[in-house]
Amino acid sequence: MAENSTEVQESKVKTNANPEGAEPHHSLSGKQKAALVVVSLGAERASQIYKYLGERDIEELTFEVAKMGKTTNSMVETTLEQFYRLCLTHKMMTDGGMDYARAVLEKAFGETAAKSLLDRVSHTLASKPFNFFSKGDPKALLSLLQNERPQVIALILSYMDAEQAAQVLENLAEAKRIPTVVAMAKMDRVSPEAISIVEDEMKRKFDTIITSEDNMNLGGIDFVADVMNHIDRSNEKKIFDELDVTDPDLSADIKDKMFVFEDILTMDDRSVQRFIRDCDSKDIVFALKTANEEMKQIFFNNMSKRMAETVHSDMEVSRNIRLKDVEEAQQRIVNLIRTLEDQGEVIINKGGDEDNVLV
Repeated sequence: MAENSTEVQESKVKTNANPEGAEPHHSLSGKQKAALVVVSLGAERASQIYKYLGERDIEELTFEVAKMGKTTNSMVETTLEQFYRLCLTHKMMTDGGMDYARAVLEKAFGETAAKSLLDRVSHTLASKPFNFFSKGDPKALLSLLQNERPQVIALILSYMDAEQAAQVLENLAEAKRIPTVVAMAKMDRVSPEAISIVEDEMKRKFDTIITSEDNMNLGGIDFVADVMNHIDRSNEKKIFDELDVTDPDLSADIKDKMFVFEDILTMDDRSVQRFIRDCDSKDIVFALKTANEEMKQIFFNNMSKRMAETVHSDMEVSRNIRLKDVEEAQQRIVNLIRTLEDQGEVIINKGGDEDNVLV
């Protein structure tokens, strides 16, 4: 079913495509094509891409955008089509594997064009160290990593996306979780030699060994905060309770970069009213069961009188609610707030964040 859907999507692209394997507009360099894509996306969407680029890439890309002259409709369409094909190939390879991607691409674009796309995307995927972990079974991955040193685990987690790293971290033995969090947060630049050593240790269980030509920016407070944002509230609390004792300064630095349920107290009334509008009333009832009076007032002061009466009534009749259910309700509210912040509909105020000062 997924293949048929993809074929339909690919056929639409192919209808307006150039002959298979053709690469028009050779006068444009890779950087110029990237700049053209960024300009075509518009400022708001382009800003989302910039978040994932290093300083040097941002500088070079901005330079290309700034010096871009007139372009033809044909040049824009061809460049965007090439970009779309590469993105689609990347997704098919990561989600369905090489064989699936090859089969679909050959039907859509022909053998020559498909081979060109697969070769280019394969090179991109193979350039990231520890990429072979991305498709690994979480249980098998945990089984492999749980016997490694915290510093080794931290290095490997730093190459994963935040959600996958969170799954591993929350299932690590408690004795290793805090040292791993600390190691990730304090990690800065790692030499290619160190990466090679760790990869060699994993060589027996994974076929692909990838090295890095340049030092990589890894870990750091921002990365740990992102990981912690994906961890369930119960494990998040355990980690911070211990980190508050062993390294309170680091704990505070991480918390300053993330948003937790208690931070609702720092939000402005308009933002609170906005997220309450999308909240499930049952989640509010459960979430407030363990909340202090100040937190309860924040909620009640920013909801309609009718809703406040309903929540009050439901809280009075709700008994024997599991702490786990309370924490899960709080986490759903936090996730909603984070989503609304990404959409620019609420403001999360953190200490020292001058961009969010209200005037």
